[in-house]
Amino acid sequence: MFKTKKLIISVIVLSVAVLIGFLSINCKAQTKSENYAVSSWEGDYTLLARLVAGEAEGEPYLGQVGVAAVIINRTKHPKFPTTIADVIYQPGAFESVSNGLIWSRYPSRNNFDAARQAMSGWDPTYGSVFFWNPYKSVSPWIWSRSIVTRIGRHVFAK
Repeated sequence: MFKTKKLIISVIVLSVAVLIGFLSINCKAQTKSENYAVSSWEGDYTLLARLVAGEAEGEPYLGQVGVAAVIINRTKHPKFPTTIADVIYQPGAFESVSNGLIWSRYPSRNNFDAARQAMSGWDPTYGSVFFWNPYKSVSPWIWSRSIVTRIGRHVFAK
């Protein structure tokens, strides 16, 4: 009888320990999942900074913000995808994505700052959804776009 009580108490203690362990793991999983929204913003922020590094190397800071702003503007325009990643990865849209430069060059502090400011609403391009360097060969079609401003070696257009 004494061994039976001891066995029952042991099973109860073991069950409580397993239950506490399970609840602890479950709470940690919920805490991690709550951070994914921040990670998504951080992922967009880093991807945008990488694009700025690839597309606006050597451009003045205002031009770097302009390149990032064009990406943000495209996400709000009905003719473009609605996410930063989908805009950036549109086939043929950006040379630095097509040639892999976006992954071979890590963004500078200025690139990150330009991405952050564009994501916060600064748009020195006045709503432009295109940019290009007129000194590089580009599709003749792009010249049909209405040029809004020029910053550094890039022109910005709607």
